[in-house]
Amino acid sequence: MFDPQSQRNTRQRQVILDELRKVVTHPTAAGVYELVRRRLPGISLGTVYRNLDRLAELGLIQRIEWAGAQTRFDATTTAHDHVRCVRCGCVADLHGQPLELSPPKDQDLGGYKILGRRLEFLGLCPACQAAPAITDS
Repeated sequence: MFDPQSQRNTRQRQVILDELRKVVTHPTAAGVYELVRRRLPGISLGTVYRNLDRLAELGLIQRIEWAGAQTRFDATTTAHDHVRCVRCGCVADLHGQPLELSPPKDQDLGGYKILGRRLEFLGLCPACQAAPAITDS
C-alpha cells in the first residue's frame, strides 16, 4: 500500500498497482490498460501511463526498458534478472539470486558514476520454441 505521508493514493493508482501485482507477464502500458479497464472502464490510456510513471518514481514498480523494445512494467521490485524472447518479445523473471556484476576498479568508465546495472538474457520462450520456424520465402 501507499505511504499516505509521501503520496496521495488514488483509486486509479491502486487498481493499476493491484492488477500489475496479479501478473508475471511484465506487460506494456497498453497491456496494463487492458487489465485495468475491466475494473475501471472509464480510465484512459494516458491516465495509466501517468500512474505507471508515478508508481515507478515511487519505487513501487519497476520499468523494464531495453533499446528497441517497448517499456514493460514489473511489480516485483526486489533485485532480479530477466529473460526476453527474441521472437515474440515476452519477458520473464529469472528466479534465484541476480548475477553479481560490477565494473573492475581500474576500468575507465569515461567519467560515469555507476548507479546500477541491468542484465538482459535473450532466448526463445517455450511457446516460440514449439512454433514452426519463420522462414523468408
